[in-house]
Amino acid sequence: METYGECKDEKDEDVYYWCNTSEEYYKVLEWIPYDKFYDFEYIAKGGFGKVYRTIWIDGYIRYWDDINQNWERPFPEKDVALKSLNNSKNVKLEFINEITSHHKIFGDNYGTIIRLYGITQDPDTKNYMMVLYYAENGSLRNYLDTNVKLSWRDKIYHLCDIANGLEQIHANELIHRDLHIGNILYTYKPMITDMGLCKPADYNATENTKNSTYGVLPYIAPEILRGQNYTKAADIYSFGIIMYEVISGLPPYHDVSHNQNLALKICQGLRPRFDIKVPQLFVHLIKRCLDANQLNRPTASEIIHILRYKFDDSTELERQVKEADEMNNNKLQTSYVTLTSLSYETHSEAIYTSRLLNFNNLPEPKNSDDYYKYYDNIISTEYSENLQIDISQLKINENDQNDESKGEEII
Repeated sequence: METYGECKDEKDEDVYYWCNTSEEYYKVLEWIPYDKFYDFEYIAKGGFGKVYRTIWIDGYIRYWDDINQNWERPFPEKDVALKSLNNSKNVKLEFINEITSHHKIFGDNYGTIIRLYGITQDPDTKNYMMVLYYAENGSLRNYLDTNVKLSWRDKIYHLCDIANGLEQIHANELIHRDLHIGNILYTYKPMITDMGLCKPADYNATENTKNSTYGVLPYIAPEILRGQNYTKAADIYSFGIIMYEVISGLPPYHDVSHNQNLALKICQGLRPRFDIKVPQLFVHLIKRCLDANQLNRPTASEIIHILRYKFDDSTELERQVKEADEMNNNKLQTSYVTLTSLSYETHSEAIYTSRLLNFNNLPEPKNSDDYYKYYDNIISTEYSENLQIDISQLKINENDQNDESKGEEII
């Protein structure tokens, strides 16, 4: 099989590494010459580089033509995203392996991980750029801001998709390390991105102090804030914050400064709270994800198992949802719709992009008795006293899938 463009003539071993000749089109990772792109539009600046929308002249590989012995590209002039990686001109093999891990996970579960088409290089800065699927709706945060009345069913499907992606990452013995809602893009469903890029391309752990970490403060587990190593359980904590955000519609800790004081309070047991009534099952699951003791947090597989319960009149969850809706709004409304006002102001020092964080003298993480013993925010005192859900007894319908149209095929 032929490699793409000038890649076959590339003498740099690290660059040639990207010439992938897999027979499975969605696993092909290409080195793409920079002159194959035009019409650049700046989108945003992240923790480790800038993101642009651009047009890829040839478009991505869709299938292998056995007759002509060549890759076919049926979608030319394709919008894609270019994410620059700061200080990456001297990229190391370790960093290349991280990108390869991202691609490997996509190949295993391409429905919940954003597609990485390949790599290019800015001829001016010499920085490498990831060529990614372009999610025109932006981040899941943008989606929540413009969709203020999502159904409970939609919220659960979205959370399941995120949990599915996280499960696949963990199944490959990898850790995301920077999971937050800005790293989840929305097309027809949420997709995780920036897998394995939680550190800058030239990041050297030995050059940083023990208590330094990269990330978005509200999503970082307390043990990580204290300088401990990342674990899968730290990703689960991040998922718990995302679960709160999807259900409430509000960014976590949006009304306070994201500083040392917030980090201190998180270690002391501070957690986001709902201003609406939420079904007991969801509140309890969030509590488990946000437990100060990482050993008490569920796995991604367990989260999926809990969230997949079908909405039908025979389940306790269905009754919880209905009563929660009635308490949130006494007026007639469409079934399953939570009423969440997204009229909020963000503190000038609330920062939702990844950055270097370094906090000293943080206490040992603990759970707040107020939050974990008394704060249930469930549907009603009388109802909750008579209902103790045994999750293991609920029936799961493994075939329950979201029938929402997928629109344009993204792979």
